Amino acid sequence: MNSSVAVSSGLAAYTAKQIERAKETERILSILHQWGIHTLGQLAALSRDDLAARLGARAVELWERANGRAERILKLVGPPESFIESFEFENEIETIEPLLFILRRFLQQLATRLNTIYLVAKELRLRITFADKSQYEHIFKIPQPTNNEDILFRMLHAHLENFTSKHPIVAIELEAQPSRSVRQQFGLFETALRDPVQLHETLARLVGLLGTNRVGTPVLEETHRPDAFRIEPFAWEFGPSGTGIFAREDKVNGAERGYVPLRRFRKRTNATVLLEQNQPAHVRAPEVEGTTLAKNGPFPLSGNWWDECAWARVEWDVEIENGVIARCHCTHAYVVRRTSR
Repeated sequence: MNSSVAVSSGLAAYTAKQIERAKETERILSILHQWGIHTLGQLAALSRDDLAARLGARAVELWERANGRAERILKLVGPPESFIESFEFENEIETIEPLLFILRRFLQQLATRLNTIYLVAKELRLRITFADKSQYEHIFKIPQPTNNEDILFRMLHAHLENFTSKHPIVAIELEAQPSRSVRQQFGLFETALRDPVQLHETLARLVGLLGTNRVGTPVLEETHRPDAFRIEPFAWEFGPSGTGIFAREDKVNGAERGYVPLRRFRKRTNATVLLEQNQPAHVRAPEVEGTTLAKNGPFPLSGNWWDECAWARVEWDVEIENGVIARCHCTHAYVVRRTSR
């Protein structure tokens, strides 16, 4: 934060100085025009000492330029280099083999160019153009920036294995975003992946086999519907407070708080619930069986009544004599009732 403020203040000071020099030059040129000096030859014929005494150092700089005595060091600025490789096919292609052949050559050329200036690729952008002028674009995030051709090619190959299109391919483009090689020393007790690239390749293969909506990290939806969640892309990241995706503890007001584990039977297990005065009195199931010591409910739940995904159920929370806490809900029309005399 301090460095950015210093850069901003330095830039503002430089800009103000340039404006002052421009105003001073305009003032000197106006005076020279009043003297009848309109060309560089007329300015060069003047006396340097008399010009300095009357108009100052800025006028001397103009006089030296007119006489060819001023020297200005050239600042060489190289244009920004783009790492893009593209190719247009003479004939439309419909198979993956020629596509992978071109991509392999692209990676070899990009890796060579990056290695010559000691950079690595941190991101790849693949763009495919079809015969109907439509385009497909995909960005590959490289977990550990590298120029290894085999690793980068496996990422592209795993993505294109299950790639399909309605139209043949006429052109392809591959762009690499460069960055400097990252050198990081982990702490003694810090958790880190042994091989981030291998994890990324495994996830890419799973996505290719199962689909993008079936691989990732489950995140609970903001709804009262039981077991409602969505899948987000997996990421190995830890927050600044030290809690991450594998954290098991939280801190509230400086004190550690543990989470109560919740076990779900997949698929839902059928159970026979004995009711007494419309309250669960006994639960019988293959995994759990016993008399209820405490119960809470019923809780009628419903949602999505405005569309075709409408749902409704009634739940009870019960504590069984063997210490198990269970949540059961009604799924059948029949119940077994027991009444006391």
